[in-house]
Amino acid sequence: MLKKKVLGGVVSLSCALGLVASFTASAGPLDGNSSDVMLQAFHWRSTETSAWWGVIQGKAADIKNSGFTMVWFPPSGDSAANEGYLPRQLYVQSSSYGTEAQLKGAIGSLHTYGVKAIADIVVNHRVGTSNWADFTNPTWGSWAVAKGDEWTGATGNADTGDGFNAARDLDHTNGTVQTDVKAWMNWLKSSIGYDGWRYDYVKGYNGSYVGNYNTGTVPYFSVGELWTDLNLASPDAHRQQIMNWIDATAGKSAAFDFTTKGILQQAVQYNEFWRLKDSAGKPSGAIGWWAAKSVTFIDNHDTGPSHPSGGQNHWPFPSDKVMQGYAYILTHPGIPCVYWVHFYDWGNAAAIKSLIAARKEKGVTSTSAVSIQAADTTKYAAIITGNSGSLAMKVGPGAWSPGTGWTLVNSGTNWAVWKK
Repeated sequence: MLKKKVLGGVVSLSCALGLVASFTASAGPLDGNSSDVMLQAFHWRSTETSAWWGVIQGKAADIKNSGFTMVWFPPSGDSAANEGYLPRQLYVQSSSYGTEAQLKGAIGSLHTYGVKAIADIVVNHRVGTSNWADFTNPTWGSWAVAKGDEWTGATGNADTGDGFNAARDLDHTNGTVQTDVKAWMNWLKSSIGYDGWRYDYVKGYNGSYVGNYNTGTVPYFSVGELWTDLNLASPDAHRQQIMNWIDATAGKSAAFDFTTKGILQQAVQYNEFWRLKDSAGKPSGAIGWWAAKSVTFIDNHDTGPSHPSGGQNHWPFPSDKVMQGYAYILTHPGIPCVYWVHFYDWGNAAAIKSLIAARKEKGVTSTSAVSIQAADTTKYAAIITGNSGSLAMKVGPGAWSPGTGWTLVNSGTNWAVWKK
């Protein structure tokens, strides 16, 4: 989505700082020791490449061989915007990225290699087929639009989250909307081949509806984009928002770890590595509180620099320090997500592959234990215990070594990873 976040922006919360989620989630694939690694298989300008689905299909074998187990697709349906984030006719799956047949071909090729396909689900809002709200396929009336929307004809109930002024905010309290959304998502599974969901702009509606939609569709994986302002002076408030949202889904979805992204890029840019360790001695992002439900990442189609990554430049990770970022997220708990551009366009593929391979070899999972060895003004270092060994890592200009008995996996400017 088109949106802008300011590093250091103030978060206003009603909850008390430092609370943790209630951990009342039902059992599911996100509750175990997940070894999944996800690839975001697009950027903001991917539609400028003819038949993007064919590009993904052509990389299917390499994606598997690189160690990725899930691929996040851009919104694949009919949209008033080329990028897909202004959904129009939900059941039309030919778009600026290619035809429905090409989409199925890409997903089918990934399935051939045992890789899951994750759909970008945009259900916070929708646009009409030819005007403000003439919804077709499926057909909805004014009752589907939340009261208070920019469209004065809206007759639904009050919105359960933040407004979105580029399209009509949907009323998720409406039973027909809920039923139709679940029917469409199940069709995406059965007819198109998707395995799981990435929910867009989840701050626009209550997290309980994501829980409801997941209950009704049983995805392999689910992750929500809860992107709110981060105040670096109070990062616990930010990750508490993420915990609260996961709890609202009844633990049925993970969330992107925007707290880790913000703190990590601040740390590597300004040698403030002490930020990566919280007062309890744990990682200071969402992974420090609920790692099994946290999807870590460095950049995406929104945050990444506009050139040469095809992003929107809203909150970019320092481009010359990207591998420091991957040395962190690919060794730490959580479920890592690698950005297509960093992997395929910036020459980092070999280094990232080596880190994914080491992660899998040593059995590091979404819930592996972290022992932070250093977190100061020159470096951050940690030892991560996997199911079949351990990894050690260091980022920053300061010197650090895990000692004897370790083998170097890979290293670069101001980063290194070892295995044992």
